[in-house]
Amino acid sequence: MKKTERALFIRHFLEKLYPSTPVPLNHRNIFELLISVLLSAQCTDERVNKVTPKLFKLANSALKMQKIDVKKVYEIIRPCGLAPKKSKAIIELSKIIVEKYRGIVPKKIELLEQLPGVGHKTASVVISQGFGIPAFPVDTHIHRLAQRWGLTNGKNVKQTEMDLKKLFPVESWNKLHLQIIFYGREFCTARGCNGTLCEICKKCFPKRKKAFKHKKA
Repeated sequence: MKKTERALFIRHFLEKLYPSTPVPLNHRNIFELLISVLLSAQCTDERVNKVTPKLFKLANSALKMQKIDVKKVYEIIRPCGLAPKKSKAIIELSKIIVEKYRGIVPKKIELLEQLPGVGHKTASVVISQGFGIPAFPVDTHIHRLAQRWGLTNGKNVKQTEMDLKKLFPVESWNKLHLQIIFYGREFCTARGCNGTLCEICKKCFPKRKKAFKHKKA
């Protein structure tokens, strides 16, 4: 099976399995989404969703958040890990959004990436899931699956993102990103599938007998 054939099969397979793709991070506005994605770095979505209700009750906009003591933010988000760094970033980016963008989260990925604590992946999630602008956020999990499924040579997440964007039509990026995450969590997990067990791995590489060795991001 050629790479383009694998991509076509994967897209159709995931569409049937996950026709609906709700954003796993609970949020009511773009600012809340931005903060939730920032908090999800090296933390599960489930844990983030347990922490954010209390945080957003305190402040659910940049205008309100900039006025909160960083220690209060730290105490709330501590279960998410990297709390000192994340709490400082939340307050700083809130001030910048108020001062530079009149309290409105910028819509351009380049501007988002300039905010404290916001990397390319976080910015990509915000513009795709928040603003509906086509993007293909790639984290270590998608990077791992793309390697297993023979969609990239796996040098790094940047290269993987470029490879996936070439393989899949732009109108599918936002949804497919979530579909891959859902499938990876449910069927093609880091330990539960070694590249030979789940339906996608078996279909794409039926002759693969040994466990697939990944290249780290």
